[in-house]
Amino acid sequence: MEPDHIHLFVSTPSSLLASKFMQYIKGSSSRRLQQEFPALRKKYWGKHLWGTGYFCISSGNITDEMIKDYIEHHKESPNDDFTIKGEFD
Repeated sequence: MEPDHIHLFVSTPSSLLASKFMQYIKGSSSRRLQQEFPALRKKYWGKHLWGTGYFCISSGNITDEMIKDYIEHHKESPNDDFTIKGEFD
């Protein structure tokens, strides 16, 4: 697993399972990235672009503002200036 991760703060209908939502997000983003960057398509054809796991939690006991504050001020990785270089240009 890569140490990088993405935070998403979303509101979904209660009828939508977290697993289905993540399947949609990962599938759609993977497809779009591979369309935009042909080198990714070659490298990940038939494989997983994203890790297979995810973490999901509801916000019942805390406010939306607390979650947004956490996401905005989360410990930043050394590679905070994310760019795509090299074979993906």
